[in-house]
Amino acid sequence: MAEFKLNTPIETSDPTIEVSVSTTDPLPIGPVRFQLVVFDEQNNPSKPAFLEVTVRDSQDPTAVLDGPREGVELGKSFSLSGERSRDVEPGKIVRYEWTMVPIPERPAFDTIRPPIRPLNPLRPPIEPQ
Repeated sequence: MAEFKLNTPIETSDPTIEVSVSTTDPLPIGPVRFQLVVFDEQNNPSKPAFLEVTVRDSQDPTAVLDGPREGVELGKSFSLSGERSRDVEPGKIVRYEWTMVPIPERPAFDTIRPPIRPLNPLRPPIEPQ
C-alpha cells in the first residue's frame, strides 16, 4: 500500500499498487489525477499515462433526534438535540434542519387481523369479515 502525496513519485517493481487512504488525511472530494511512467531494462522512460479517479462521499449521515420522552407541559418550552447524529469519517455534520411534521395515521388495532389459516393446507385461507 502506498500513501500518495501530490507530485511525489512512488517507484515499485510490481505492476499494481494500492492507494492507501487515511481517514485523517483523505484524498479531496472530486477528480484526482494519477500518472504512470514505466521504464525498461535500459532505464528508458515511457510517455506518461494518466487516469482521473473521482473521489465521492456517497455515504449518508445518520440523524439521531433526542428530546423529552415523557411528554411536556402545555405552554412550556423544551429542547431537541441532534448531538448524537454522525457521519462516516472523515465527513462531518455541518448543518441541522429542524421541521415539525404531521403524525402519520395509524390503523386501529382491531382492524388488523391476519387471515385465518385452515387446517387443510390445500384449501385457501379464509379472510376475516
